[in-house]
Amino acid sequence: MAIQLKRIYEEADEGERHRVLVDGVWPRGIAKDKAKVDEWARDVAPSKQLRQWFSHDPERFNEFKEKYKKELEQNAEQAEALDQLKQTVREQNKQVTLVFAAKEETYNHARVLKEILDRQPKVS
Repeated sequence: MAIQLKRIYEEADEGERHRVLVDGVWPRGIAKDKAKVDEWARDVAPSKQLRQWFSHDPERFNEFKEKYKKELEQNAEQAEALDQLKQTVREQNKQVTLVFAAKEETYNHARVLKEILDRQPKVS
C-alpha cells in the first residue's frame, strides 16, 4: 500500500488511483472539475485556530504534530473523518494520494496524516 503526497496545483499522474483532498477549505484558483480529486475529506484537516497558530513554521512543526494528533483523537468529527480516510486507504489497497494546497511541502498536516496512515496495519 502506497500513500503519496501531492500539491493540488501539480498535475495528476495517470498512475494515481485515488486522490483525496485533505484541506478544510477549497484551494484558491482550482476549479472543482479540474482538481481531479475523488473525494474531499475536509473534516480531517486541522482546526482553523491550530492552522493559524502553526502557520507552516518549521520550528513549530513537532508541537503542531502533537496538537493535531490530539485534535484528531478528541474531536468527534475529525476522528470520524480520519476513520473514513483509513477505510478508504484499506479499500484502495494500492495507492492513495493525499492532496493539499500548502506551498510548504515538508511541514504540513498532510505529512502528519501520511505518518498516521502509514502506521496502520496492512490488510492482506
